[in-house]
Amino acid sequence: MHLETLHLLSFKNYLDENLRFSPRINVLVGKNGSGKTNLLDAIYYLGFTKSAFSSSDQQCITQGNSYFFIKGVFKNDSTTKEVTSTVQLGAKKIFREDSLEYQKLSEHIGKYPIVLIAPDDVYLVNEGSEGRRRFFDGIISQLDKIYLENLIQYNQALKLRNGLLKLYAERGSAVDWIAFESYDKLLSTLGDSIFKRRSAFIIEFSPVFQKYYHFLVENSESAEVQYNSELKGKTFSAGLMDVRPRDVALQRTNFGIHKDDYDFILGNEALKRYGSQGQQKSFVIAMKLAQFEILDLHKGFKPILLLDDIFDKLDDFRIARLLELIKSEFGQLFITDARPERTRGLLNHINVPSTVFNIDQGKVTLYEQQEK
Repeated sequence: MHLETLHLLSFKNYLDENLRFSPRINVLVGKNGSGKTNLLDAIYYLGFTKSAFSSSDQQCITQGNSYFFIKGVFKNDSTTKEVTSTVQLGAKKIFREDSLEYQKLSEHIGKYPIVLIAPDDVYLVNEGSEGRRRFFDGIISQLDKIYLENLIQYNQALKLRNGLLKLYAERGSAVDWIAFESYDKLLSTLGDSIFKRRSAFIIEFSPVFQKYYHFLVENSESAEVQYNSELKGKTFSAGLMDVRPRDVALQRTNFGIHKDDYDFILGNEALKRYGSQGQQKSFVIAMKLAQFEILDLHKGFKPILLLDDIFDKLDDFRIARLLELIKSEFGQLFITDARPERTRGLLNHINVPSTVFNIDQGKVTLYEQQEK
């Protein structure tokens, strides 16, 4: 699968751009702040119905405008599909495939798999459990529609249950746990299913991740991702019962799969505490490469890979290892770099043709196209 063309209207710093891409390697060069990452974000948006870098759709609208529009044409073998998104202030987001509007955005997830590797990905190591859950949920949701629907319903039920806890606190009245029975039953059913799917997925994910980690660092140190859930020790219903006093005190639900985490282990120690910056970067890139391979395996075609300014963040050895994969393993690839001569030299070294675009304040021009 590859993105053939992209049309942007009022998306971030792009007022009106029509672009045609190479099915293999596309390099986006330009000064910092010129819009390279914004262009990657537009591609990401077409796959996930949301931005990778902005917390709301409104932040994606060009300043002073009231809407944005994105259109991408994807090609997979002989099949061509047009995906469009329109966001208007004060109106419902419209997302379409071949002019047919989705009634639920979740129906689109997984159709156009995209893997993004960005400098800030190290947050997966250093920040809280929410980001780690979101990473793995994002992969599983692209593979399993039932999992995605269960996750959406679980989060809705959790929000309602937490709202009820706050309502009792505001009233200052004793909690009537009978009023929670329907929420607790739904959370238990959905939570058990999500827990089982996460447990099964980590078994599939771990050896693929370990393969890439060892490839990137070329040494024998062990690296592992462990799925950590309270459901390993007790049933969901029993767990909810045990934390009722805390639920009342904190006005939120304190047991469930929304408390799960993933432990990153290097050797026998926590990566966050004992891993060097290089080890942490390698660990995260290996996870993203494992994500790529698993999506490729399940979908039967390669995802689009977005590499945002990562050559600045890697040492020469890791760059060389990653270039080996670029030459042999990936399909369509987008690379951003503030130094065109560096990327061109790296790609020439592995004898891989590329199309280079120059970006200057939201304007895109063809810089160089190599045919080999």
